[in-house]
Amino acid sequence: MSKRQWPFLLGGLLVALLLAGVVSNYASSHPDGLDSSLLKGCTVNADDEITGGSCPAQEAKDHELADSPLADYGVRGIGNDFVSTGLSGVLGVLLTFAFGAGLFWLARRRGPATPATSAAPAPPAPTTASADPADDAATPSTGSR
Repeated sequence: MSKRQWPFLLGGLLVALLLAGVVSNYASSHPDGLDSSLLKGCTVNADDEITGGSCPAQEAKDHELADSPLADYGVRGIGNDFVSTGLSGVLGVLLTFAFGAGLFWLARRRGPATPATSAAPAPPAPTTASADPADDAATPSTGSR
């Protein structure tokens, strides 16, 4: 990688870390898209808990990774929601960046594919000039003038 690309790469990483660490805390906490369509037909209270009705969200179960350290957009064990959400975003960006950089490093190390070699040697390249001037005069020229 050239030296001109490093500031761009580091600048992009800095912007991603800033967005994940700070701006992510100001995202809407209200359900949208799929969440709100799954709640149609149910009544919910102020804490978004289902209090009545019938809807597909009532059949929802916990995810297999619900007990993981970065579940629910936070870091388990950190009581401050702002810090927990920001730290989980920063960790996610760093893990994604490290994974992507590793893939690019592996692809670069592999290098271009080499052509298959055969047992027979390659024929010599044809020459344009011959030893006999009469042969040159008899052979039509394909070059431009």
